[in-house]
Amino acid sequence: MEKFLRDYEVGDQAIDDLIGQLAKKSGSLETETLLREILTTSVKLGRESGDRGDLKLVNNTLKELRYSFKVFSPYRGIKKVIIFGSARSKSNSGEYKLAEELSRKLTEKGYMIVTGGGPGVMEAGNKGACPGKEFALNIRLPFEQKPNPYINEKEKLINFKYFFTRKLIFVKETDATAIFPGGYGTLDEGFEMMTLVQTGKSRPRPIILMEPQGSTYWSSWMHFVKSQLVKNKYIKKEDLSLFAIAKTSDQAIKYIENFYRVYHSIRYVSGLAVLRLHRQISPQTLKFINKEFKDILTSGQIQVCPPTAKEIQEKEFLNLPRLSMNFNLRDYGRLCEMIQVINQDKE
Repeated sequence: MEKFLRDYEVGDQAIDDLIGQLAKKSGSLETETLLREILTTSVKLGRESGDRGDLKLVNNTLKELRYSFKVFSPYRGIKKVIIFGSARSKSNSGEYKLAEELSRKLTEKGYMIVTGGGPGVMEAGNKGACPGKEFALNIRLPFEQKPNPYINEKEKLINFKYFFTRKLIFVKETDATAIFPGGYGTLDEGFEMMTLVQTGKSRPRPIILMEPQGSTYWSSWMHFVKSQLVKNKYIKKEDLSLFAIAKTSDQAIKYIENFYRVYHSIRYVSGLAVLRLHRQISPQTLKFINKEFKDILTSGQIQVCPPTAKEIQEKEFLNLPRLSMNFNLRDYGRLCEMIQVINQDKE
């Protein structure tokens, strides 16, 4: 396997020197090394691949990601909620009205909304949002998926060619997920979101399965999950803690806000899982989680800690209190349960 950093080169001194010069002129001290690797990869692709289709895929992917980062970067400090749901839901349906109401209430509280940009539940999400408080990540399809008319600022509309880049941005740029009834696409997005959290590929987040009063969509789905996935041990029963079902917008908002009541974020540094908190928890809660969640530790205890050297170097939330632990990097359902306990800590 090729080494990275300074050993990751094309192997032609003249080309490597040119790449180094371009990286130095195009990046900052913090980004120069990574930019050099990106440029090196591009040159290697040109030398190693004679397949135009391969190059088109990489080219389109990089362009979609670059533009998405440009659109979202000014809003990284604002919490965002992604709304998934059917493109075929009618405007008089219960899920459409619920999505519109949820979007309106969330944006009134300062959140921003991200939708898939199309009709149905996605349209409801954009329609309900306060002006300027929503994004739309549309996918170009030969049928069904045209941008809805409720996208107030066209610079916040991004059109994607590939589902995988669109789904990456859905996860990367949002902090909570609301999933309404839908078809294959909605279930795909929902299961992927749960899988990413379950496997640690995405940080813990509130995932809410939304269904209007009278609907049995998610309750029927839950019966399948319990009777087939849990019973047959395809997932652990603790994995049910990765999500919650809500019938009203107020229930969903309460779940989202409670999730971030004390918990702020997580970072993995040198074998440690570091939980950043909005405030320090009580000694009683710290003692309780050490007793109740020792099964997810490989050694040691959950303890108060200062920012790690890596966090200091990258200036990551240095003012926040922290807990560190030797997490087993496996039981993410249990980790979410622990976060819920931390959020119940009394001031």
